Amino acid sequence: MWFLNGNPIVGYSLKKSGIEVLFWSGQSFARPGLRAIGSYSAAAVSIPSLVDLPVEDLSEWLSESIAIQWDYANLPSRKRLDRLTEF
Repeated sequence: MWFLNGNPIVGYSLKKSGIEVLFWSGQSFARPGLRAIGSYSAAAVSIPSLVDLPVEDLSEWLSESIAIQWDYANLPSRKRLDRLTEF
């Protein structure tokens, strides 16, 4: 998992079907192609193999994960998501 100032922004997990990349604030991204995960703002993409790696999309989502952040670090204590960045 990757964090920015203690806030999670990107994670991944290895699955039998390939790699799943999770963007914690991904539902707020402008670039399409992610599927919603859970009831908060996370979204993910499944990548079956490196041949299928959407390099341009992945690069844009990584940039958006820095620019667009919800405050997941304080979610357990506040019981709500607050914006950390202006978007």
